[in-house]
This record gives sequence, structure tokens and C-alpha cells, in this order.
Amino acid sequence: MHKPVRRSDMGTKLKISGWIALGAVAGALVTMQLQATARNSVSSLPLDELQQLAAVFGMVKSDYVEPVDEKKLITDAIGGMVAGLDPHSQYFDKKSWKEFREGTTGRFVGVGIEIGMEEGLVKVVTPIEGSPAYRGGLKSGDLITKIDDTAVKGLTLEQAVKRMRGEPGTKVVLTLFRKSEDRIFPVTIVREEIRTISVRAKMVEPGYAWLRVSQFQDRTVEDFARKIEEIYKQDPNLKGIVLDLRNDPGGLLEASVAISSAFLPADATVVTTNGQIPESKSIFKAAPEYYLRRGGADPLRRLPEALKSIPLVVLVNEGSASASEIVAGALQDNKRATVMGAQTFGKGSVQTVRQLSPDTALKITTARYYTPSGKSIQAKGIVPDVMIDETAEGNLFSALRPREADLEKHLQSGQGTEVKDEAREKAREIARKKLEEESAKKAASPIKPPAEFGSEDDFQLAQAINRLKGKPVLVSKSMTERKVDPDSN
Repeated sequence: MHKPVRRSDMGTKLKISGWIALGAVAGALVTMQLQATARNSVSSLPLDELQQLAAVFGMVKSDYVEPVDEKKLITDAIGGMVAGLDPHSQYFDKKSWKEFREGTTGRFVGVGIEIGMEEGLVKVVTPIEGSPAYRGGLKSGDLITKIDDTAVKGLTLEQAVKRMRGEPGTKVVLTLFRKSEDRIFPVTIVREEIRTISVRAKMVEPGYAWLRVSQFQDRTVEDFARKIEEIYKQDPNLKGIVLDLRNDPGGLLEASVAISSAFLPADATVVTTNGQIPESKSIFKAAPEYYLRRGGADPLRRLPEALKSIPLVVLVNEGSASASEIVAGALQDNKRATVMGAQTFGKGSVQTVRQLSPDTALKITTARYYTPSGKSIQAKGIVPDVMIDETAEGNLFSALRPREADLEKHLQSGQGTEVKDEAREKAREIARKKLEEESAKKAASPIKPPAEFGSEDDFQLAQAINRLKGKPVLVSKSMTERKVDPDSN
């Protein structure tokens, strides 16, 4: 529940990119600089401290109990230096740099499923249309019990993802449990390059549509435009749209600016950024030059003008981060939409990625970003206009979900002194106790997890539709705004 890349044609304008690999926690807004230039001269380096670093390197190399790899020592030193800054700065070695680039394009080699966890097993949320998993007959709700010969029970989601990914043309055997048929069976799948689908849509009922953006990728704007066209073909007299950004970890800045622009008046401010370097001081507006690549056609030009004024609800939750928070904040501050759900993750900083070599790069925090009204959401998040529980029974264990403010060494907002959220700490303790009680009981019927987003049982979606219709909404009785910046303006 964690990256946006803007191309060089924007000149000095800041570019944002988000981490979209399965299992990630939150989006990291980043700019890409493929040719890094030194900003400081050698004469300004702290020579005494560098001599100490060299001395320690020499002692470890000569005195350690067994021989050590020199390159690994240097890599670990760089990694440690960067990791000590904040949770989102990172040194990419060859492997992690490859994974990062896969994430920013939405392309990877695997089986082609969106997944989650249920009862310690990997649950198929949906097979990606046209993927090997889709062709192999995997269905939503299938539980993966084994990946090749490895039992899934005990694996983390990230570990399971790594085992399912591999080289193109290689095989992986998934053992499935299909509840509806009460049977366990193996499926052999040949891995291939997958392009994840980031936009889904459907008519919830006549006049009202649901549009979900799960992450912001290269083709998100084109996919978004196509889905909008399909919706208007089904119902030219559309009365309202629910834009679903729940658990959206982030993505391309150009995509988030474009999605915002589709609903906003021309030249409305979408987001501003500010930091120490000149490139970090930028304003992004609802205009094609802020989201189009050089020479590219504008997919939004073919959309109906009614999209600028149609009633709109934006659904968010604790997993909405980074670029998705930009969209929610832009639509909220411009009074274009009602934001509903839970307070978002609070990822309000920008990272720049500078490539160091063909196989390595540095991602470093260079700026904070601000909503159109000038608010920093760093370590706080977007506060919904209407707070809604995730189910009719309440929020169950949502308090256990990590947010930016929970991350060690997280950046502060810069708009006031951050204080500990006592109410949330209390809620987390209550949730932990409930979870322990359920585990101790080993109940035959464990607590039912929240329904799949967009399904008939999606409680929050139902409330959003009620809001669009002007009907009563079941507002949360327990959620309150997280007060982390009492001195902010």
C-alpha cells in the first residue's frame, strides 16, 4: 500500500514518478535525470571525514575475520548514507534499478494477475486481460497455495511476487484452491511481458459510473480517455462519476496532472513543488503543456465538455499515496469534487532519480509538493470532506495500515511542528488486541475482509453513489482528522 516519471521535454519543470510494484507501501514522487552533474566541487567536500571513511574501509578490508568484497563495501556505504536521510531516498544497484524501471513503465515479466492476501495465501484479485494467467483460466477469488514447490503460507506478498516473476518464456506452476468449486488443482503458466491495466470502469447503475485508477502509468491517460468514451457511449446523459483512487500508490506526474485536468477548468493549478534546487520550484496547471510529451496528441481533447462539470466524488483511503494524493488535493482545493473515504497516506515529498552508471542510480528527496491552496500533505495526507468507514461494520483493522507518519525518519511537512497522534495510537492498540483475540479463538468464521473495489458489496462506493444522488450517507462515527501540524497556516 509505493513512483511518477516525467520526460525531459518539460525542461526544468519537475517530473514525478511512482513505485507501482505489487506489495509496495506508498508512492515515491521522483524526477528522472539520466545524466547526473556534480553540484558541488571537490574542494567543498569534508576531507577529514572522507579520510576517516577511507581509514575504516582499509581496516575492514585488512582486519575483518574473513575477506570482504570491496565493491560490496562501497555499495553498502552508499546505501547506508542515503537510507539515513528519509524512507524514500534510495541507492539503486543493478537489480533494484531494473525493478524500478519496470515499475515506472508498468511493464514486467510475470503471469499477469493483480493480487492480495487472504488467510495467509495469495488471492487473485483479478487476472489482467490477455495475460498468461487470463488465458490459463485463473479467476478472481482463486487462492494460490503453492508457487512451484514452495508453499505460499508464510511468504510475504513481496516474496510471492518475486517467485512468480522471472524470465520470458520460463514456466511457473501455480497450485490453486477455488472455493466455488471446492477443489485444488495446478496450472502451468509461461511467463511473458505484462502491461498492467491501470484504469477500470463500469456503469454502477443508469446515470452513474465508477472509474478506478489503480496507478498512474505511461498509458493511463489514453486508457482513461478510452474508458470515459465507453461510459458516455453507454449513457450519454451521465449524472455522476465516482473516481476511485483507493490503494493507488502513485505514478507518473504527467498522468496525475492529466487526470486532474480532465475535470478542472483550463489553467487551474493542480500542484506546486518547492525545494533547494531551481528545478524543484514549479507550478503545474490544467493545460496540455504540463502533461503532454513532445509531439504527442492530447487524448483529453476528444472527451465531452460535460466532464468539466459533471458531479464528481473521489474515493480515497489510507493506501492512497503520492500522485493519487495530488489528484485528490487538486480536485478538492478547486472545489471540483467531494473527497470521501479515509485520510490518505501523506506522501508529500518529491524524489529525483539521477542515473550514476548504466546499472546504478540515486533516488534522493529534493522537494515537497503542495496542493493548490498551498498546503503540504507531508506526513498528514488529504483529509476527506466526508469520512466513511470501509465497511458497514466499521474500519476493522485499517488503523494497522502504515502511513507516512509511521515511517522512521520521515520528512516533516515544513508547515508546523509535528506531534504524536494519540488518537491513532489508541486505535492501533485496539486493533492489535482485536486481531490477537481473533487469532486466539481460531474462529471458524473469521472477520470478513472488505469487499473488492467496485463490486456490488463495496460499501464505500455505495455511499459515494448516495452522495451523487443527494441521498443520506452513512458517515463514519469513529474516524477523526489526524492532527499532526497544529501550527500550520
